[in-house]
Amino acid sequence: MPLSNSAPSDRPGPPPPLSAGDALRALMCANFPELDGALMPDPDLLQGGVSLRRLARGRTLFAQGQPALAFYGLVAGEVEARFTGLDGTVSVLEHVQAPRLFGLAAFAAGQAASYETLATQSSQVLVIGPAAYKLLMDRWPGFARALMAEFARRYDGTLRLLEASRHRSAPERFALALAQLRRDRAAGPPDAQGWQTLRATQSELAAVANLSRQTVNQLLQQAQAEGRLRCSYGQLHLQVRGAASP
Repeated sequence: MPLSNSAPSDRPGPPPPLSAGDALRALMCANFPELDGALMPDPDLLQGGVSLRRLARGRTLFAQGQPALAFYGLVAGEVEARFTGLDGTVSVLEHVQAPRLFGLAAFAAGQAASYETLATQSSQVLVIGPAAYKLLMDRWPGFARALMAEFARRYDGTLRLLEASRHRSAPERFALALAQLRRDRAAGPPDAQGWQTLRATQSELAAVANLSRQTVNQLLQQAQAEGRLRCSYGQLHLQVRGAASP
């Protein structure tokens, strides 16, 4: 009688899907590492206050002028934040990467969204509603203070870019944009040789610096010739040894 070849597999099955509560804990601990995640309110208390949403490429999450009824955390993928002027001109504000929180200001202020967001690739977003926000503010020690510090950092970054776009030379705007990308898009700490990888393309750098692609390409070539920067597909590699923290 032939033996069966259908032996049970030792390979583990796929991981269980991430719950909204687990996604919230992971996002908050990633954005506020100075806080004690063990003291965060139990996810069971947040039932109904948070939810996971999948976005297909090109799908809008919220529109400019839409009431802000929640704020968001990117679990996976990428979301583009962009502003449309009265003349129809579209300006890209940021390419949001996981695990960044966004939509905070309009939600906290009870105002309409000042920009729109859409997925540039298949993405998963955590929707954080008013009940969860209130629970985090009231029950997680240090969260309110950490959130205020995050608001201050983002506001300062916005003011620096606004100043750069109006008053600074192209090289200064280029340097400020790289510093902004270090804060927002670093793939990790610098390596042993002092190189830090930024998840950003040359076109995204041009958008943040508010410079033309041609000008940015010239500045990139100069920085590469000086050994301060390297480029690869979808990434910039910045030499930060001896540089001040952004």
